[in-house]
Amino acid sequence: MKREIRRVLVTGALGQIGSELTVELRRKYGTDNVVASDLRDCGCFGLKESGPFHTLDVMDYNQIEKLVKDYEIDTIVHLAALLSGVGEKNPTACWNVNMNGTMNVLNVSVANKINRVFIPSSIAVWGPDCPKVAPQETPLHPTTMYGVTKVAGEVLCDYYVKKFGLDVRGLRYPGIISAETFPGGGTTDYAVAIYYEAVKRNHYTCFVKEDTRLPMMYMPDCLKATMDLLEAPFDKLKHHSDFNVGSMSFDVKTLAEAIKKYKPDFTIDYEPDFRQAIADSWPDSVDDSAAREEWGWNPSYDLDSMTKDMLQILEEKNKAGLI
Repeated sequence: MKREIRRVLVTGALGQIGSELTVELRRKYGTDNVVASDLRDCGCFGLKESGPFHTLDVMDYNQIEKLVKDYEIDTIVHLAALLSGVGEKNPTACWNVNMNGTMNVLNVSVANKINRVFIPSSIAVWGPDCPKVAPQETPLHPTTMYGVTKVAGEVLCDYYVKKFGLDVRGLRYPGIISAETFPGGGTTDYAVAIYYEAVKRNHYTCFVKEDTRLPMMYMPDCLKATMDLLEAPFDKLKHHSDFNVGSMSFDVKTLAEAIKKYKPDFTIDYEPDFRQAIADSWPDSVDDSAAREEWGWNPSYDLDSMTKDMLQILEEKNKAGLI
């Protein structure tokens, strides 16, 4: 029997994905039925004004459980995590937040009979031995602590599926590009920052080399993939916490050329830093046939349509003094 989604708790709601996914969830399930939470205060994102918001430390089991009970939560979307760039500067904190937070969410879910849990993974699970087109099933030898936590998280979630019958599901997000939130410390954030800098300064200094090619996705497709998997019938899924999802792949030079189509005077130079080695350890693209077969995944945007939309949105924001 299909279990309906009625009351959702979102952790890490002020992050790049959370800030937009929370809005989408509230649009679908009702403003008062989606509880946003984050370690930070709500600030300027407007989530506090648009529905329930609570400050939450995901390393505190009791805080999570209190929100679950107070709001009669039946679905948890667990996005709280430290990303790859930030995680390499403090690997211990990355492990503690990403693993202990995930463990707490899973244990709260079992104890309170939560219907459904969404915990995303990442392309960071792969390492240098991964084929350039990453298969659904392949060795996982990450080179970052963030990647280590995501591999461990996938295995842990699958354990909870088998051990407790908990409905846990997740995507391996590629680099996510959005016009709504600023870059947040990830290795793929050059593909976000380049648009902001193109609009503000008509120039960008990139922290990876021009031939760096990685899997990417525009935020509308990211939201679509998340919602589609969240609502897919559990009994139709052969995989659970590790779905590859693809949309587009490009190198930085190609991205810059796509921007120059609309901003001919845009210039770019390159100053690779420690994130270059991280990017080099990841695949060029992914095989997402499992997601397409098991729950009908199909992206809508390519590089050109994304670039046109990103620049239009950011130009309007820049004129209004919002970036």
